[in-house]
Amino acid sequence: MTDILTWFTEPLSHGFMSRALVATLISASVCALLSCWLVQIGWSLMGDAVSHAVFPGVVFAHMIGVPFALGAFIFGAGAVGLIGALQSRTTLKSDTTIGVVFTSLFALGIAVNSVFPSQVDLNHILFGNILGVGVNDLLLVAIVGFASGAVLLLKRRDLTLYAFDPVQAHTLGIRVRGLRILLLLILALVVVITLQTVGIILVVAMLIIPGATALLVSGRMSRILPIAVASALLSSMVGVYAAYYLNASVGGVVVLTQAALFMLALILGPRGGLLPNMLRSRRAARTSRAPESGVLVEVN
Repeated sequence: MTDILTWFTEPLSHGFMSRALVATLISASVCALLSCWLVQIGWSLMGDAVSHAVFPGVVFAHMIGVPFALGAFIFGAGAVGLIGALQSRTTLKSDTTIGVVFTSLFALGIAVNSVFPSQVDLNHILFGNILGVGVNDLLLVAIVGFASGAVLLLKRRDLTLYAFDPVQAHTLGIRVRGLRILLLLILALVVVITLQTVGIILVVAMLIIPGATALLVSGRMSRILPIAVASALLSSMVGVYAAYYLNASVGGVVVLTQAALFMLALILGPRGGLLPNMLRSRRAARTSRAPESGVLVEVN
């Protein structure tokens, strides 16, 4: 029993591990909430775009000596506005405009960083530096994370209606354009705070996998939201502890744990899992053959 308690308490005896765990739990939770609507609307690529578009903002912020979160948010919000302008004023498809914007901005960040290599650690931005999160960083993550989560929960009914049927939402008097802007701004904020935990590359997974996992389990948003958050919290706990004892990347192990839960839902998920779908198909086939064989089948 003592060994088990020691196994759980030893990582938390280090201040940097405690801060890493709390920051990961907060970031993963708000990413999971946001992912439910991003996946349902079909904005998974938008999360990828914003996460890459903030990179030049980080580089410029370090160059002029301002908080990197400010530069990241400005470029993230700017990328969202630019994508929206291209979509509304050109005949290009949304995936094309998103791809053009985020690759161009990401390339800008790489080019500027190559000219001023001492200004920013590229690896920390791309892959995160969760073990280097300080008290002030943790405070910022907590404030932005809880504020974003609170707004999402308060507007969850309108966001859900917008995600499933934007035409009906507009008919009911809901300001669809305002909801779109709100969701994109929250996306930019969430990406900024998650940069410190898992970095630009892995934040994309955290904005997609929890929502996709929950959608394989249930089709009702009232259940999808808690399932997504629960999977994110479980992945964070398991990932942080596993990374500590394996001496591996915290962000990488957390995302791999999320991927493992997704695979479990893909196989066993009652709504879209491979095994339940196969059983339903076999049951339907037996039901359709039942009258020919003279077998009485009761349909519930």
